[in-house]
Amino acid sequence: MKTILFQGDSITDAGRYRETDHETTSMGGGYPLLLKARLMTDHPSEYHIINRGVSGDRIVDVYARMLRDIVNLKPDYLSILIGVNDVWHGIGDNPNGVAADKFEKIYDMLLSELRDMLPDCWFIILEPFVLPGPATLSDAANPNRWETFSTEVPLRAAAAKRVADKHKSAFVPLQDMFDKRCETAEPTHWLRDGVHPTEAGHECIAREWMKVFETLV
Repeated sequence: MKTILFQGDSITDAGRYRETDHETTSMGGGYPLLLKARLMTDHPSEYHIINRGVSGDRIVDVYARMLRDIVNLKPDYLSILIGVNDVWHGIGDNPNGVAADKFEKIYDMLLSELRDMLPDCWFIILEPFVLPGPATLSDAANPNRWETFSTEVPLRAAAAKRVADKHKSAFVPLQDMFDKRCETAEPTHWLRDGVHPTEAGHECIAREWMKVFETLV
């Protein structure tokens, strides 16, 4: 049985229960759960699927828990979606974001070290994304909020793609997909606040992830 590990921030976390890795309680309510349901249906007994996303994480946080939450789990496939908090946490009166160049440097370090420790693991890198919404649009307190999100998140997306290419990893593009989805429904239909997916948004991510995964198996 092969292990698929999902890593990332709140988009991946999706309210998962942290006290156990039990099959029915630890996946949260987002795209990892949808993918687990699909894989368990189509490929019974072939995959052990784990979600270790942590709400609020930036790339430096994923790097800091690399041994505990990645290496020790010995995944055969590692899926990572990270980047929006590296921008979001830099907005406001007490900024704690991660600059684009440092984001790329740490991401590169993460995959380099993981490749040494998990030489047979497939990496699946998901593109960070953003849409206009209550959490991302400018307001009186942060008049440049949308400008920051709309310029800085693409920088993290481009960095994620470069790192994926460098390490010969699979890459799941998501921003263009969400932009196209907004031609058929309002942005908040897909991302409820401009960052966190709705049920429909999580399904969109799951579909794009599965397209890439199917090329690896």
